Amino acid sequence: MKRSEFLKLSGLVSGSLLVPGFLQAFTEKQRLFQGKRIVFVQLSGGNDGLNTLVPFRNDIYYKLRPKLALPSDKLLKINDEAGFHPAMEGFRRLFDEGQLSIFNGVGYPNPDRSHFRSTDIWHTASASDEYLNTGWLGRLLDAECKGSENPWYALEVDDTLSLALKGARKSGFAMKDAGRLKSLMQDPMFEHLAERRMDAQANSEQAFLYKTLRETRSAAAYLVEKSAAKPSSRMYPQHDLGNALRQIASLISAGMESGIYYTGLSGFDTHVRQAETQQRLLNILSDSIAAFAEDLKAAGEWQNTVVVVFSEFGRRVKQNASNGTDHGTANNVYVLGGGLKNPGMRNPLVSLSDLDDNDLRHTIDFRELYASLLDQAFEFDHQKILGRKFNTWPLV
Repeated sequence: MKRSEFLKLSGLVSGSLLVPGFLQAFTEKQRLFQGKRIVFVQLSGGNDGLNTLVPFRNDIYYKLRPKLALPSDKLLKINDEAGFHPAMEGFRRLFDEGQLSIFNGVGYPNPDRSHFRSTDIWHTASASDEYLNTGWLGRLLDAECKGSENPWYALEVDDTLSLALKGARKSGFAMKDAGRLKSLMQDPMFEHLAERRMDAQANSEQAFLYKTLRETRSAAAYLVEKSAAKPSSRMYPQHDLGNALRQIASLISAGMESGIYYTGLSGFDTHVRQAETQQRLLNILSDSIAAFAEDLKAAGEWQNTVVVVFSEFGRRVKQNASNGTDHGTANNVYVLGGGLKNPGMRNPLVSLSDLDDNDLRHTIDFRELYASLLDQAFEFDHQKILGRKFNTWPLV
């Protein structure tokens, strides 16, 4: 094998296709989970929760944000103390229909304000002083796949695989566009390598690459077939998130066996001129998820689907000198779906008068929500994945 071929193929595999022994079962038409399917939407950069769900009755909010605070009469109010950002009509509608649960003050003890470290903590479900190299969903794959040839599958609509979906033995599969991946697999060089069989002198790295390439080509064809079987005709925002959720809706409607889907929306690191940026991003988020919900309702699948929207941390209560906000701690988590238990505002808004170093105190450990999802949506003992017992909330 020429060095140039090896490097090109190695880059492809290391980027998103590092899934040996996983993809061949995509062609087996079997149910791979017994509970709900979950779609995770990560808001990367640290979304400002206080301007997403606004505590409009709180004078401290307006005092500390003289330019950023949203006027009460512009909000999409959901009760007598809180209202959504005006760009989130889709979320307000789902809330009114009993298909949205709001968890306030979600975080963890001794919070870290680094994007990278806090994201790792959320992805691995670790404590702030604990460093793990497997994701919490990856560990679920490890546990469910052990001794079985029919694992649960996790699909991330992106070019690279998040740590959350990486296990010690099993991992999810990252793919931004099934059609583009299939076209790449039809490159003459890749087709040639995929058909190659190893001889006695072949080294283990080459054997791994060839095997992965064959499995990826098979998976790409299968995913294209599934996507084409039930294409969505619904209007989504012309954005990566809208495109990702459209693909996921098509795959679910076509009977895709995955129990976990993962995608995200970036750009929330709003240190400067936050108002314009956040309005645009929240509009994309709200409209994309509203379209996704309507798609799955039409397919009869919304009742069996849970969407979880989270960010690695929130923002400071006080605005900065650049009409933005700096890295904070606790934030809101939104859980959406057609079969929620006790939808609505699940706990009180976080106090703005009892701050920790001028920042919000968390009132819910994010791992409580992970534990609830594992126990109720996946019907799996959360202690085996999270390492200890957490309080749970009735979700689905």
